[in-house]
Amino acid sequence: MCRCRLSQCRQRATIEKHGYIAHVVSRRKEADIKRRDPKKKARRWVVEVCHSWFNRFRMFLVRYEKLERSFIALNHLAAAIIAFRKVPLKVNINYG
Repeated sequence: MCRCRLSQCRQRATIEKHGYIAHVVSRRKEADIKRRDPKKKARRWVVEVCHSWFNRFRMFLVRYEKLERSFIALNHLAAAIIAFRKVPLKVNINYG
């Protein structure tokens, strides 16, 4: 039996029974693996990555907008800027 709680063991058994590979690793264990083999990168969940991208826009850290439509419009603008930055360009258009 695994060292985790019984409910976690049942969850892992269900995941494996359906043919999925569980890759949920604790942060400490993942950091230890990375220290041993520096070529391997620690994986971050997609949600964590998106939150870190949006947190770079200071206007989202504290919600200053009173209207919901203004807040949603700024969210859309930030998402468009993030997506635009991910597209590789040969020309630097930020500085003309």
